[in-house]
Amino acid sequence: MEKAVKRFYKTVSVEDMNGGWAVLLDGRSARTVGRNVLAAPTKTLGDAIAAEWDAQGEFIERHEMPLNAILAASIDRTKDAADDPLKEILAFLKTDLVCYRAEAPRTLAERQCAVWNPYVEWLEATFGALLVTTNGIVAVAQSEAAIDAVRNVLKGQTPAVLQGIRMATEITGSAVLALALWKREFKSEEIFRASRVDETFQEERWGIDAEADARRQNLANDFAAVARFLELL
Repeated sequence: MEKAVKRFYKTVSVEDMNGGWAVLLDGRSARTVGRNVLAAPTKTLGDAIAAEWDAQGEFIERHEMPLNAILAASIDRTKDAADDPLKEILAFLKTDLVCYRAEAPRTLAERQCAVWNPYVEWLEATFGALLVTTNGIVAVAQSEAAIDAVRNVLKGQTPAVLQGIRMATEITGSAVLALALWKREFKSEEIFRASRVDETFQEERWGIDAEADARRQNLANDFAAVARFLELL
């Protein structure tokens, strides 16, 4: 368990520093876990992260600072030459959740199609990426043209944007849903529910498991934080 750190600063501010908005604690740059300067690409995000720092009480509660955590991760991981968020996002796209529909029961397959088809159609209309869907667990190959279409849109994005999309992808199991979140074409709550179609169907049949429900709520909170992070960018 992470040891609680006592609050060591009195004032929090944001300052334009080399094109980024650095969070300052008592006039000194806040640092990431990797000891890099904590600077946001936009002032709105910088202000929101500063507010997280300012809201801390006697002890710093890291779990109450989700925006800070996402930005810090994007900064630290940028320094890792082996880290490639774009590659990870495209890897999910090749086996995306929304492309695999159930063979049975029919009611589940119909619900998956009703919920997921609008996202697949949106991706084609917005990115020019046509994905193949299938029923069952046998892998289906996606065209290189579809993958390249998404790659071309994302390759010029900032590390912060890519980190947000990567986190949304990991939470939902779907790069398509993460991209929809980034572009704000659907409400974030709606997108999260779309990622939970299978789980919701099973809960309706067999009841809600307390442990699974707690995990779902944690994921929902994480997803909401990522949604706000991307919006503030």
